[in-house]
Amino acid sequence: MSKPIVAIVGRENVGKSTLFNRIIGARHAIVEDTPGITRDRLYRDAEWLDREFTLIDTGGIKFNTEEGVIYGKVKQQAELAIEEASVIILVVDISAGLTSEDEEVAALLRRSGKPVVVAVNKADDFVNPEKMLPLYDFYSLAVGDLIPVSAMHSLNIGDLLDAVIRYLPPADEDEGEGDVVRLALIGRPNVGKSSLVNRLLGQERVIVSDIPGTTRDAIDTRLSRDGREYVIIDTAGMRRKSRIGEPAEHYSVSRALNAIDRADVCVLVIDATAGIIEQDKHIAGYAHEAGKGLLIVVNKWDLPEKETNTMKRFDDDIKEELAFAGYALTLFVSAKTGQRCDRILPLVDFISEQCSRRVTTAQLNEVVREAVALNVPPTDKGRRLKVLYATQVGTKPPKFVFFLNDPELMHFSYARYLENKLREAFGFAGTPISLMWRKREKDED
Repeated sequence: MSKPIVAIVGRENVGKSTLFNRIIGARHAIVEDTPGITRDRLYRDAEWLDREFTLIDTGGIKFNTEEGVIYGKVKQQAELAIEEASVIILVVDISAGLTSEDEEVAALLRRSGKPVVVAVNKADDFVNPEKMLPLYDFYSLAVGDLIPVSAMHSLNIGDLLDAVIRYLPPADEDEGEGDVVRLALIGRPNVGKSSLVNRLLGQERVIVSDIPGTTRDAIDTRLSRDGREYVIIDTAGMRRKSRIGEPAEHYSVSRALNAIDRADVCVLVIDATAGIIEQDKHIAGYAHEAGKGLLIVVNKWDLPEKETNTMKRFDDDIKEELAFAGYALTLFVSAKTGQRCDRILPLVDFISEQCSRRVTTAQLNEVVREAVALNVPPTDKGRRLKVLYATQVGTKPPKFVFFLNDPELMHFSYARYLENKLREAFGFAGTPISLMWRKREKDED
């Protein structure tokens, strides 16, 4: 059963992201004094007094702006969050007092008909009556309960959440969420990650713009498709370190790396018009080192001129440049036209299953014995490596421990041979596998 949604809205720079971080208990939203830092909806699960809910952080709503289309899209994202929400937290700034933009946001909320709790933020000095006087001006908004808080200093957050959960719909019996597949879309800026998310969702859930770096936070979006549950994480484009400028962009890259850690499967998006470049290899390396399933999606495949075997040549280039991730699956798509986009989730499902696959010890050792018989282990200074037996000790990625007479005799080429034999026998397509070597203490040498 899906959790009720609580949306945090308000004008720019009133402390919405700070409050979001305080409620979820972690620094997930980017917090900086620069107005307009948060642009998309940012989803995280939260809990208060045994009530679970999904909290949404939104960009600052700005009216009648002449600063470009991006603000219009931010406002649209906030309106979509309001539409989704069961309860809305309107954040205002007591230090700035009531503004006309606060009144316009409140009017938008009144039209929604949703229950609203007003968080009067930056109320850092409750005991000073003079500093609290502006609080009463906010009663004129006439949208809901008024709770003075300080997100920065964690003052009155409990009272705010008490008010919020009073408006949540009655809790349903716990039916469990079942298996949820988490996929992170990763890649360089402006390769079409957000466009692919919107194509998968069938709506403009994530802001799409030709300006590189439009997505700054790692944005979680839930999706149900054919009886399966997914969390799609759209990440900020990762540039080379030398090109990371403003602090917010540095934080975005950190969030993208964190998103890789949280994912079951990483979808590396590559621009078909640019081909494989060095930064693509670095990003794929992050997913590989994290032990994540990997699907390489070549986007904008509608743009290159096609000749005989164009796709095969591109695929061969990928395999050559990303040889360390030779297990990865490749798909050529166009987010713009929808070409082959319907194959992404089935491939993600397949890779997720391969990441979680277990083989019995008997099956494993039958394959290992056959591999050793076909290719005798190497010797070093007259001592021959003995592969005694193996067992699987984990998944995501599949992990195997091989017990040997002496791990120092294991050569990397023979380790690669054993990995290839495991893949021939059991598949493991789209996922790395981890081979570990242990010395058997009581060995008949």
